[in-house]
Amino acid sequence: MSTSATSQEARFIADALAAEADAVQRLATRVAAGGAEAAAFMKALDLLERCEGSLVVSGMGKSGLVGAKISATFASLGQPSIFVHPTEAVHGDLGRIRRGDMALLMSYSGETEEVLALASLLKADGVHRVAICKSERSGLGQACDACLPLGDIEEACPLNLAPTASTTAMLAVGDALALALARRRDFKADDFHRMHPGGMLGAGLRPVLEAVRFRVGRNLPCVQASGTLAEALREAGDGRRAGALMVVDAGGRLIGLVTDGDVRRLVNARGAAALTAPLSDCMTRHPRTLPADALVRDAVRMVRELRVDELPVVDADGKPLGLLDVQDLVAMKVVRD
Repeated sequence: MSTSATSQEARFIADALAAEADAVQRLATRVAAGGAEAAAFMKALDLLERCEGSLVVSGMGKSGLVGAKISATFASLGQPSIFVHPTEAVHGDLGRIRRGDMALLMSYSGETEEVLALASLLKADGVHRVAICKSERSGLGQACDACLPLGDIEEACPLNLAPTASTTAMLAVGDALALALARRRDFKADDFHRMHPGGMLGAGLRPVLEAVRFRVGRNLPCVQASGTLAEALREAGDGRRAGALMVVDAGGRLIGLVTDGDVRRLVNARGAAALTAPLSDCMTRHPRTLPADALVRDAVRMVRELRVDELPVVDADGKPLGLLDVQDLVAMKVVRD
């Protein structure tokens, strides 16, 4: 393919991305300005906040695929949610929906027959409904308690046919609504962790002390700065040990760290005489530490920023509780060896 053809395709792709970004930006600008769009979001949020059951999300075609993702986002942020296909709903899946639930119904045109039929059935059953569609004047907008209007959107498709920019805007609106609801309900990182106990997200939100293998009082001695390197190494023992010695003052507060690398460099420089050197001569003073309430993600960030293999974990008084080794993070698969 010629350079000219490649450049034209790159420009086409850039224009498509810009069209989708523009659809979202226009909507954001209208909401930020207040008025009808902002009021619609507030009404929808009020309904969601009072929801005692599940949020039922429904839509046909591409809107339905977007709706399934939005439903998953709500669930991950603490609002129970399921996706119900509008056609399947009238063939038995209405049994999934109960009083106390509410529905988020999606159709860009606002005139999709299957979604309109579902809106009517839910209205008859007393289920509150929020629409995401082109206009509050559409059939769907009129059939719901609240409507989040997307406005006129030109699709990224050159034919202005394939749902592209409109579904991007629809997805952004659903995500914004879910995030705003989580904010209202004061959804915290601990809550998020309960919803994501597995994978990288869950691992990153675990307390760092859960990942620490070497703990003070169990398998990690602390040494005094007044001792020699040889004495400290004997105290550390010959078995499996951490990759650093934690040096404390008379009050038990951390004042220094001596890593295996420090020991090697000192021995290479001084030979056997290095073993009689006081720890105060070879330790790294006031090393960076992690507080006891730090999360694994905090440890990952510090390991990457500082390029270190060991990080002391200390309590509020600066007394060491344990030593996080980079291999602890490797074992959790949150960093690579």
